[in-house]
Amino acid sequence: MGMTPQLTWDIGTAYDLFTSLNVVHNPARYGLRGSWAAGVRSRLPAEQREFLQEAVEHDYFWATPWLASQSGPKDGDSVLKKLAAIPVERRLQELASHHMSQPFQDLLFRVAEQGTWDAEDKNLLRDLYQKMYKEEKGKTKKVVDEELNEKLNLWANAAAYSEKLLTALQVYYDVFFKEEEARIGQPLELRVADAKELAEKLPLPALLNELSQGLRFEYDQMEEMEELVMIPSFWTTPLSLFIPFSEDKKRWLFLFGGRPNDVSLVPGEVVPELLYQMLKALADPTRLRILRYLSEEPLTPAELARRLRLRPPTVIHHLDALRLARLVHVTLSVNGRRYEARHEAINTVCTMLEGFLAGETFT
Repeated sequence: MGMTPQLTWDIGTAYDLFTSLNVVHNPARYGLRGSWAAGVRSRLPAEQREFLQEAVEHDYFWATPWLASQSGPKDGDSVLKKLAAIPVERRLQELASHHMSQPFQDLLFRVAEQGTWDAEDKNLLRDLYQKMYKEEKGKTKKVVDEELNEKLNLWANAAAYSEKLLTALQVYYDVFFKEEEARIGQPLELRVADAKELAEKLPLPALLNELSQGLRFEYDQMEEMEELVMIPSFWTTPLSLFIPFSEDKKRWLFLFGGRPNDVSLVPGEVVPELLYQMLKALADPTRLRILRYLSEEPLTPAELARRLRLRPPTVIHHLDALRLARLVHVTLSVNGRRYEARHEAINTVCTMLEGFLAGETFT
Protein backbone atom coordinates (compact mmCIF):
# COMPACT_ATOMS: atom_id res chain seq x y z
CA MET A 1 0.00 0.00 0.00
CA GLY A 2 1.33 3.42 -0.94
CA MET A 3 0.63 6.71 0.83
CA THR A 4 -1.85 6.39 3.70
CA PRO A 5 -5.24 7.71 2.51
CA GLN A 6 -7.39 10.16 4.40
CA LEU A 7 -9.91 8.39 6.62
CA THR A 8 -13.44 9.85 6.55
CA TRP A 9 -15.79 8.50 9.22
CA ASP A 10 -19.43 8.14 8.29
CA ILE A 11 -22.25 6.87 10.46
CA GLY A 12 -25.94 6.42 9.81
CA THR A 13 -28.62 3.88 10.59
CA ALA A 14 -29.79 4.12 6.97
CA TYR A 15 -26.85 1.92 5.96
CA ASP A 16 -28.45 -0.81 8.04
CA LEU A 17 -31.86 -0.02 6.57
CA PHE A 18 -30.47 -1.28 3.28
CA THR A 19 -28.07 -3.99 4.49
CA SER A 20 -30.67 -5.51 6.83
CA LEU A 21 -32.83 -6.25 3.80
CA ASN A 22 -30.10 -8.47 2.41
CA VAL A 23 -29.65 -10.18 5.78
CA VAL A 24 -33.32 -11.01 6.37
CA HIS A 25 -33.57 -12.42 2.84
CA ASN A 26 -30.30 -14.41 3.13
CA PRO A 27 -30.23 -15.33 6.83
CA ALA A 28 -28.01 -18.41 6.52
CA ARG A 29 -25.18 -16.38 4.99
CA TYR A 30 -25.10 -14.14 8.06
CA GLY A 31 -25.71 -16.83 10.69
CA LEU A 32 -29.19 -15.47 11.42
CA ARG A 33 -31.93 -17.84 12.55
CA GLY A 34 -34.14 -18.43 9.52
CA SER A 35 -37.41 -18.52 11.46
CA TRP A 36 -36.74 -15.09 12.98
CA ALA A 37 -35.89 -13.62 9.57
CA ALA A 38 -39.09 -15.13 8.17
CA GLY A 39 -41.00 -13.47 11.00
CA VAL A 40 -39.58 -10.07 10.02
CA ARG A 41 -40.55 -10.62 6.38
CA SER A 42 -44.06 -11.74 7.37
CA ARG A 43 -44.74 -8.31 8.88
CA LEU A 44 -44.74 -6.82 5.38
CA PRO A 45 -47.89 -6.77 3.23
CA ALA A 46 -47.78 -9.45 0.51
CA GLU A 47 -47.16 -7.02 -2.38
CA GLN A 48 -44.15 -5.33 -0.77
CA ARG A 49 -42.85 -8.61 0.65
CA GLU A 50 -42.80 -10.24 -2.79
CA PHE A 51 -41.29 -7.15 -4.41
CA LEU A 52 -38.39 -6.91 -1.93
CA GLN A 53 -37.79 -10.67 -2.11
CA GLU A 54 -37.31 -10.43 -5.86
CA ALA A 55 -35.30 -7.21 -5.69
CA VAL A 56 -32.82 -8.68 -3.20
CA GLU A 57 -32.67 -12.09 -4.89
CA HIS A 58 -31.77 -10.58 -8.26
CA ASP A 59 -29.65 -7.74 -6.87
CA TYR A 60 -31.91 -5.17 -8.52
CA PHE A 61 -30.93 -2.27 -6.31
CA TRP A 62 -27.88 -1.39 -4.24
CA ALA A 63 -27.89 1.84 -2.27
CA THR A 64 -24.72 1.73 -0.14
CA PRO A 65 -22.37 3.61 -2.54
CA TRP A 66 -25.08 6.18 -3.26
CA LEU A 67 -25.65 6.70 0.46
CA ALA A 68 -21.91 7.09 1.11
CA SER A 69 -21.83 9.92 -1.43
CA GLN A 70 -24.64 11.87 0.26
CA SER A 71 -24.34 14.64 2.83
CA GLY A 72 -26.63 15.47 5.72
CA PRO A 73 -28.44 13.19 8.21
CA LYS A 74 -28.38 9.48 7.40
CA ASP A 75 -31.13 8.07 9.56
CA GLY A 76 -33.77 6.01 7.79
CA ASP A 77 -36.49 8.65 7.66
CA SER A 78 -34.17 11.38 6.31
CA VAL A 79 -32.75 9.13 3.60
CA LEU A 80 -36.15 7.89 2.45
CA LYS A 81 -37.27 11.53 2.12
CA LYS A 82 -34.13 12.25 0.11
CA LEU A 83 -34.93 9.35 -2.21
CA ALA A 84 -38.51 10.58 -2.57
CA ALA A 85 -37.22 14.02 -3.58
CA ILE A 86 -35.40 12.58 -6.62
CA PRO A 87 -37.67 12.76 -9.69
CA VAL A 88 -39.20 9.34 -10.23
CA GLU A 89 -37.87 9.12 -13.78
CA ARG A 90 -34.30 9.66 -12.50
CA ARG A 91 -34.37 7.84 -9.15
CA LEU A 92 -33.09 4.44 -10.27
CA GLN A 93 -30.37 6.05 -12.40
CA GLU A 94 -29.24 8.13 -9.42
CA LEU A 95 -28.86 5.03 -7.26
CA ALA A 96 -27.11 3.01 -9.96
CA SER A 97 -24.71 5.73 -11.11
CA HIS A 98 -22.65 5.37 -7.93
CA HIS A 99 -21.81 1.69 -8.43
CA MET A 100 -22.58 0.73 -12.03
CA SER A 101 -19.72 0.89 -14.54
CA GLN A 102 -20.01 3.32 -17.45
CA PRO A 103 -20.69 0.74 -20.21
CA PHE A 104 -23.66 -0.64 -18.24
CA GLN A 105 -24.90 2.88 -17.55
CA ASP A 106 -24.71 3.82 -21.23
CA LEU A 107 -26.87 0.85 -22.18
CA LEU A 108 -29.39 0.66 -19.34
CA PHE A 109 -29.94 4.39 -18.90
CA ARG A 110 -30.65 4.61 -22.64
CA VAL A 111 -33.17 1.77 -22.33
CA ALA A 112 -34.81 3.67 -19.45
CA GLU A 113 -35.04 6.84 -21.52
CA GLN A 114 -36.50 4.99 -24.54
CA GLY A 115 -38.82 2.79 -22.47
CA THR A 116 -38.04 -0.19 -24.67
CA TRP A 117 -35.23 -2.51 -25.81
CA ASP A 118 -34.42 -4.79 -28.73
CA ALA A 119 -32.30 -7.82 -29.59
CA GLU A 120 -29.22 -5.68 -30.15
CA ASP A 121 -29.52 -4.29 -26.61
CA LYS A 122 -29.85 -7.82 -25.25
CA ASN A 123 -26.74 -9.02 -27.06
CA LEU A 124 -24.78 -6.01 -25.83
CA LEU A 125 -25.87 -6.65 -22.24
CA ARG A 126 -24.83 -10.30 -22.55
CA ASP A 127 -21.39 -9.23 -23.83
CA LEU A 128 -20.97 -6.77 -20.94
CA TYR A 129 -21.79 -9.42 -18.34
CA GLN A 130 -19.46 -11.95 -19.90
CA LYS A 131 -16.64 -9.42 -20.00
CA MET A 132 -17.30 -8.49 -16.36
CA TYR A 133 -17.23 -12.13 -15.23
CA LYS A 134 -14.03 -12.70 -17.18
CA GLU A 135 -12.31 -9.69 -15.58
CA GLU A 136 -13.52 -10.45 -12.05
CA LYS A 137 -13.38 -14.25 -11.98
CA GLY A 138 -10.90 -15.03 -14.71
CA LYS A 139 -13.38 -17.31 -16.48
CA THR A 140 -16.45 -17.12 -18.70
CA LYS A 141 -20.01 -17.69 -17.54
CA LYS A 142 -23.13 -18.38 -19.52
CA VAL A 143 -25.68 -15.61 -19.10
CA VAL A 144 -29.27 -16.90 -19.10
CA ASP A 145 -31.70 -15.20 -21.48
CA GLU A 146 -34.34 -14.93 -18.76
CA GLU A 147 -31.99 -12.88 -16.57
CA LEU A 148 -31.21 -10.53 -19.44
CA ASN A 149 -34.91 -10.09 -20.25
CA GLU A 150 -35.75 -9.31 -16.62
CA LYS A 151 -32.96 -6.75 -16.35
CA LEU A 152 -33.92 -4.98 -19.57
CA ASN A 153 -37.63 -5.00 -18.74
CA LEU A 154 -36.86 -3.47 -15.35
CA TRP A 155 -34.91 -0.61 -16.92
CA ALA A 156 -37.48 -0.12 -19.67
CA ASN A 157 -39.93 0.55 -16.83
CA ALA A 158 -37.45 2.30 -14.51
CA ALA A 159 -39.83 4.99 -13.26
CA ALA A 160 -42.54 2.52 -12.27
CA TYR A 161 -39.98 0.23 -10.66
CA SER A 162 -38.38 3.04 -8.65
CA GLU A 163 -41.79 4.09 -7.33
CA LYS A 164 -42.52 0.52 -6.19
CA LEU A 165 -39.07 0.38 -4.63
CA LEU A 166 -39.59 3.54 -2.61
CA THR A 167 -43.02 2.34 -1.44
CA ALA A 168 -41.60 -1.03 -0.37
CA LEU A 169 -38.69 0.58 1.48
CA GLN A 170 -41.07 2.95 3.30
CA VAL A 171 -43.32 0.08 4.36
CA TYR A 172 -40.31 -1.95 5.55
CA TYR A 173 -39.12 1.06 7.54
CA ASP A 174 -42.53 1.68 9.11
CA VAL A 175 -43.36 -1.91 10.08
CA PHE A 176 -39.91 -3.02 11.23
CA PHE A 177 -36.83 -0.87 10.82
CA LYS A 178 -38.01 2.25 12.66
CA GLU A 179 -38.14 0.15 15.82
CA GLU A 180 -34.78 -1.49 15.05
CA GLU A 181 -33.18 1.90 14.39
CA ALA A 182 -33.64 2.94 18.01
CA ARG A 183 -31.76 -0.17 19.17
CA ILE A 184 -28.70 0.06 16.93
CA GLY A 185 -27.89 3.78 17.02
CA GLN A 186 -25.83 3.82 20.22
CA PRO A 187 -23.77 0.68 19.41
CA LEU A 188 -22.85 2.20 16.05
CA GLU A 189 -21.67 5.43 17.69
CA LEU A 190 -19.60 3.50 20.24
CA ARG A 191 -18.08 1.37 17.47
CA VAL A 192 -16.96 4.45 15.54
CA ALA A 193 -15.43 5.94 18.68
CA ASP A 194 -13.47 2.73 19.31
CA ALA A 195 -12.45 2.51 15.65
CA LYS A 196 -11.11 6.07 15.68
CA GLU A 197 -8.95 5.23 18.69
CA LEU A 198 -7.58 2.18 16.87
CA ALA A 199 -6.86 4.31 13.81
CA GLU A 200 -4.54 6.46 15.93
CA LYS A 201 -2.50 3.40 16.92
CA LEU A 202 -2.52 1.01 13.96
CA PRO A 203 -1.27 1.23 10.36
CA LEU A 204 -4.05 0.97 7.81
CA PRO A 205 -3.68 -2.76 6.93
CA ALA A 206 -3.79 -3.73 10.61
CA LEU A 207 -6.75 -1.38 11.20
CA LEU A 208 -8.77 -2.96 8.38
CA ASN A 209 -7.94 -6.42 9.68
CA GLU A 210 -9.00 -5.53 13.21
CA LEU A 211 -12.26 -3.85 12.21
CA SER A 212 -13.23 -6.65 9.82
CA GLN A 213 -12.21 -9.29 12.37
CA GLY A 214 -10.09 -11.25 9.96
CA LEU A 215 -9.76 -9.70 6.49
CA ARG A 216 -6.50 -8.71 4.81
CA PHE A 217 -6.38 -6.94 1.47
CA GLU A 218 -3.78 -7.17 -1.31
CA TYR A 219 -5.06 -5.08 -4.22
CA ASP A 220 -2.82 -3.09 -6.55
CA GLN A 221 -5.71 -0.63 -7.04
CA MET A 222 -5.31 0.46 -3.42
CA GLU A 223 -2.14 2.32 -4.42
CA GLU A 224 -4.40 4.93 -6.06
CA MET A 225 -6.58 5.43 -2.97
CA GLU A 226 -6.70 8.98 -1.59
CA GLU A 227 -9.76 8.74 0.67
CA LEU A 228 -11.29 5.82 2.53
CA VAL A 229 -14.84 6.24 3.87
CA MET A 230 -15.22 4.18 7.06
CA ILE A 231 -18.78 3.01 7.81
CA PRO A 232 -19.98 0.73 10.63
CA SER A 233 -22.85 -1.68 9.95
CA PHE A 234 -24.67 -3.38 12.81
CA TRP A 235 -26.45 -5.93 10.66
CA THR A 236 -23.63 -7.28 8.47
CA THR A 237 -21.14 -8.00 11.30
CA PRO A 238 -18.58 -9.53 10.83
CA LEU A 239 -18.79 -9.44 7.01
CA SER A 240 -17.29 -6.38 5.35
CA LEU A 241 -17.46 -4.48 2.08
CA PHE A 242 -14.31 -2.89 0.62
CA ILE A 243 -14.68 -1.30 -2.82
CA PRO A 244 -13.70 1.76 -4.87
CA PHE A 245 -16.74 3.96 -5.50
CA SER A 246 -15.38 6.72 -7.67
CA GLU A 247 -14.57 6.31 -11.35
CA ASP A 248 -10.91 7.21 -10.82
CA LYS A 249 -10.64 4.72 -7.90
CA LYS A 250 -9.35 7.43 -5.58
CA ARG A 251 -12.28 7.09 -3.14
CA TRP A 252 -12.92 3.76 -1.46
CA LEU A 253 -15.63 2.55 0.87
CA PHE A 254 -15.09 0.24 3.84
CA LEU A 255 -18.25 -1.08 5.49
CA PHE A 256 -17.20 -2.93 8.65
CA GLY A 257 -18.86 -4.74 11.53
CA GLY A 258 -20.55 -2.36 13.95
CA ARG A 259 -22.14 -4.87 16.32
CA PRO A 260 -20.31 -5.58 19.62
CA ASN A 261 -19.32 -9.18 20.36
CA ASP A 262 -21.70 -9.36 23.32
CA VAL A 263 -24.74 -8.11 21.38
CA SER A 264 -26.86 -10.46 19.26
CA LEU A 265 -28.63 -9.58 16.05
CA VAL A 266 -31.85 -11.08 17.43
CA PRO A 267 -32.98 -8.98 20.43
CA GLY A 268 -33.24 -10.85 23.73
CA GLU A 269 -31.08 -13.85 22.82
CA VAL A 270 -29.92 -15.64 25.99
CA VAL A 271 -26.89 -17.31 24.39
CA PRO A 272 -24.53 -14.73 22.83
CA GLU A 273 -24.66 -15.02 19.06
CA LEU A 274 -20.88 -15.00 18.60
CA LEU A 275 -20.40 -17.69 21.24
CA TYR A 276 -22.96 -19.90 19.50
CA GLN A 277 -21.38 -19.36 16.07
CA MET A 278 -17.89 -20.14 17.35
CA LEU A 279 -18.92 -23.28 19.22
CA LYS A 280 -21.00 -24.49 16.29
CA ALA A 281 -18.05 -23.99 13.93
CA LEU A 282 -15.66 -25.80 16.27
CA ALA A 283 -18.04 -28.73 16.78
CA ASP A 284 -17.49 -29.99 13.22
CA PRO A 285 -14.53 -32.40 12.77
CA THR A 286 -13.83 -31.22 9.21
CA ARG A 287 -13.58 -27.61 10.39
CA LEU A 288 -11.25 -28.64 13.19
CA ARG A 289 -9.02 -30.33 10.61
CA ILE A 290 -9.13 -27.19 8.48
CA LEU A 291 -8.11 -25.03 11.44
CA ARG A 292 -5.23 -27.39 12.18
CA TYR A 293 -3.96 -27.13 8.60
CA LEU A 294 -4.42 -23.35 8.65
CA SER A 295 -2.46 -23.13 11.90
CA GLU A 296 0.54 -24.56 10.06
CA GLU A 297 0.43 -22.32 6.97
CA PRO A 298 -1.90 -20.14 4.86
CA LEU A 299 -3.80 -22.18 2.26
CA THR A 300 -6.24 -21.57 -0.59
CA PRO A 301 -9.59 -23.39 -0.80
CA ALA A 302 -8.20 -25.53 -3.64
CA GLU A 303 -5.18 -26.55 -1.57
CA LEU A 304 -7.41 -27.44 1.36
CA ALA A 305 -9.72 -29.45 -0.91
CA ARG A 306 -6.79 -31.59 -2.07
CA ARG A 307 -5.61 -32.23 1.49
CA LEU A 308 -9.09 -33.06 2.74
CA ARG A 309 -10.09 -34.94 -0.41
CA LEU A 310 -13.29 -32.95 -0.58
CA ARG A 311 -14.98 -31.02 -3.37
CA PRO A 312 -14.03 -27.30 -3.40
CA PRO A 313 -17.66 -26.12 -2.83
CA THR A 314 -17.79 -28.24 0.34
CA VAL A 315 -14.54 -26.72 1.60
CA ILE A 316 -15.77 -23.20 0.81
CA HIS A 317 -18.94 -23.90 2.81
CA HIS A 318 -16.81 -24.82 5.84
CA LEU A 319 -14.55 -21.80 5.34
CA ASP A 320 -17.58 -19.48 5.21
CA ALA A 321 -18.73 -20.89 8.57
CA LEU A 322 -15.27 -20.34 10.05
CA ARG A 323 -15.17 -16.78 8.69
CA LEU A 324 -18.61 -16.01 10.14
CA ALA A 325 -17.33 -17.27 13.51
CA ARG A 326 -14.23 -15.01 13.17
CA LEU A 327 -11.95 -18.08 13.43
CA VAL A 328 -9.89 -17.43 10.28
CA HIS A 329 -7.95 -14.66 8.61
CA VAL A 330 -8.78 -14.23 4.91
CA THR A 331 -6.33 -12.54 2.55
CA LEU A 332 -8.11 -11.14 -0.52
CA SER A 333 -6.12 -10.44 -3.69
CA VAL A 334 -6.43 -10.53 -7.45
CA ASN A 335 -5.13 -14.11 -7.25
CA GLY A 336 -7.98 -15.29 -5.02
CA ARG A 337 -8.26 -16.02 -1.32
CA ARG A 338 -5.85 -17.45 1.23
CA TYR A 339 -6.88 -18.52 4.70
CA GLU A 340 -5.05 -18.97 7.99
CA ALA A 341 -6.14 -19.61 11.57
CA ARG A 342 -7.08 -16.60 13.69
CA HIS A 343 -5.77 -17.76 17.05
CA GLU A 344 -6.96 -14.71 18.99
CA ALA A 345 -10.53 -15.86 18.28
CA ILE A 346 -9.92 -19.05 20.28
CA ASN A 347 -9.14 -16.90 23.30
CA THR A 348 -12.35 -14.95 22.67
CA VAL A 349 -14.55 -18.04 22.61
CA CYS A 350 -12.98 -19.40 25.81
CA THR A 351 -13.47 -16.08 27.61
CA MET A 352 -17.06 -15.73 26.41
CA LEU A 353 -17.89 -19.32 27.41
CA GLU A 354 -16.44 -18.84 30.89
CA GLY A 355 -18.40 -15.60 31.29
CA PHE A 356 -21.64 -17.15 30.10
CA LEU A 357 -21.32 -20.14 32.42
CA ALA A 358 -20.52 -17.76 35.29
CA GLY A 359 -23.82 -15.98 34.71
CA GLU A 360 -22.69 -12.85 32.88
CA THR A 361 -25.53 -11.00 31.16
CA PHE A 362 -25.36 -10.45 27.40
CA THR A 363 -27.67 -8.29 25.28
